[in-house]
Amino acid sequence: MEWLTLYKGGTGEIEEKKSRFIATIEPVSSEEEAVDFVAQIKKKYWDARHNCSAFIIGDAGEKSRCSDDGEPSGTAGRPMLDVLAKEGITNVCVVVTRYFGGTLLGTGGLVRAYSAAVKAGLDNCETVRKIQGCRVSVKCDYNDWGKVQNLCGRKGYTVSDTVYTSDVETTIVTENADELLADITDITAGKAVVSEPVPVVLYRDQDGNIK
Repeated sequence: MEWLTLYKGGTGEIEEKKSRFIATIEPVSSEEEAVDFVAQIKKKYWDARHNCSAFIIGDAGEKSRCSDDGEPSGTAGRPMLDVLAKEGITNVCVVVTRYFGGTLLGTGGLVRAYSAAVKAGLDNCETVRKIQGCRVSVKCDYNDWGKVQNLCGRKGYTVSDTVYTSDVETTIVTENADELLADITDITAGKAVVSEPVPVVLYRDQDGNIK
């Protein structure tokens, strides 16, 4: 199962009839983190007319909140939340700061401006696919170690924490435990010692690389 989640935050800005809309976006893992982030941005932009916010928490977006922060009801927070939901991004919080330019935008103009600001901010963020994977320890002799390295390079398995003693012991992370175990058994003729898979959460970037 996969979820699109925010990996690195970012900012974006648009201008509409001399009003500035600054979107600041940050990954969050709880409602408490989201509330703290909104408070930080309000403190940073204390002199702004509005600091509207929206967040989605949970792998399946189980919890969401939004605030118009003084803008007409439904013209800021909800459109911002709708942009996040449409993109399918979870564990994310956005605050759009508005510096009033002296011209009223009307309800339709506000909806478009706040939505556009969020999209501009997302353009400068990094999203990843959150996926279920596993971690296994593999112990083999030096004759088979080269085969294991070659296998990991070909299949894209992630190798870490390698220790060289009389044998080689390493940790391999993959999305498919059954495939990995079969591969290791095959290339080492069953001589490698492989631990039971331990479930882990992995992140795959837009290029398909595991982070």
